[in-house]
Amino acid sequence: MELIADILLGAGAFGAAAYCMVLSRRLKRLTQLETGMGGAIAVLSAQVDGLTRTLARAQQAAHGSAETLDSQTRRAEDAVKRLELLLSSLHDLPTAAAPARPAAAPESADAGRPRVVRRRARRLAEQEA
Repeated sequence: MELIADILLGAGAFGAAAYCMVLSRRLKRLTQLETGMGGAIAVLSAQVDGLTRTLARAQQAAHGSAETLDSQTRRAEDAVKRLELLLSSLHDLPTAAAPARPAAAPESADAGRPRVVRRRARRLAEQEA
């Protein structure tokens, strides 16, 4: 019985050693920077760093744009207040009688249509030459 237990224990140790060897080889292939996942992880890490810097710059630009927009909005609101004050002061002015306009001559029906002028004399002269 002890012999069978020793054989099974040896076989288990041998199997564990073989399994560890296979895992070691896979891990070496995985961490190779040129062809394995290590290279892909290194590239992705560099891309994440670049995107983080780009995001920080974009946030700074957005913050600056928001401040500019806020100041321009305040200026526009101040201008609206002044215009409203000017309009209200114009309503208080007395109205003057408008001068009479002479009646305009009636326009012809074709006055609004564009005219097309063709010059065939030039074309004929150019073709003959």
